[in-house]
Amino acid sequence: MTQLMTRPNKKKKSDKPKKSKKPVYTAKTADKHVLYQISVQSPEAEVDFCLREYRKRFGENPTHFREDFCGTGLISCHWAKHDSHHIAYGVDLHKPTLDWGMKHNIAALKPEQQGRVHLINDNVNNVTKPKMHIIGAFNFSYFLFRERNDLVHYFKQVRKSLHDKGMFVLDAYGGWEAQEPMEEETVHPGFSYIWDQADYNPIDDTAICHIHFKFPDGTKLMKAFTYTWRLWTLGGVKDALVDAGFKTIDTYWEGEDKAGEGNGIYKKARKAENTPGWNAYMIAQP
Repeated sequence: MTQLMTRPNKKKKSDKPKKSKKPVYTAKTADKHVLYQISVQSPEAEVDFCLREYRKRFGENPTHFREDFCGTGLISCHWAKHDSHHIAYGVDLHKPTLDWGMKHNIAALKPEQQGRVHLINDNVNNVTKPKMHIIGAFNFSYFLFRERNDLVHYFKQVRKSLHDKGMFVLDAYGGWEAQEPMEEETVHPGFSYIWDQADYNPIDDTAICHIHFKFPDGTKLMKAFTYTWRLWTLGGVKDALVDAGFKTIDTYWEGEDKAGEGNGIYKKARKAENTPGWNAYMIAQP
């Protein structure tokens, strides 16, 4: 199964509407990776957050970044585009998705930028070199590790991969609505993105989620992506990071707008009010 992940309607401060003609998609002609990148990912915001927090912590600019469970390598490409000194590595098990990223994302970069993006077809647990300033596991990708021992082992491998001045960035979601079977539709130009929480088992926290796409002609692309993962709590993730040897762990909680929706602004927090749905980042240092 591809390690490409989703986020349930996660807003980003730097997301900006793009001015373009309304594309025409149908279930037969649509490329699910294109739709995924439009509706799910915010690579500019992800890179900006990592850079800002790294500079705050270490007072210098990082150069080496690794995107675990990278899928199409979109964030890695934006890392390389951001600065001529930036070098990115993306790791994913699913070669067809990496090949798609090479053809559509890396090929779109300038030749000099392409040379600074390296996609690795391997298990994230097998890659510990070269040393990184920042490693990111975004779109809740590490939720694939449903057993605690497996999660701790992965975190240990990440710690081995970091420079002394290095940090590990993860995101998470939760709230009581995250445990409810439900579908949420978000409209984009030319298609709708549907986040489907199909099942949740409260005994072991296993969640089964799908992504569907719906088009103006009435056709649908059902189960374009399916994930069976564990809905980890922030406390559980923090404990696993501590057991893996991380010394400093901070949580960044997303603020709300006037309507009570996430505003894409994340601030360090030690306490937060539980809500029906929330998004957060965690940053861990060795």
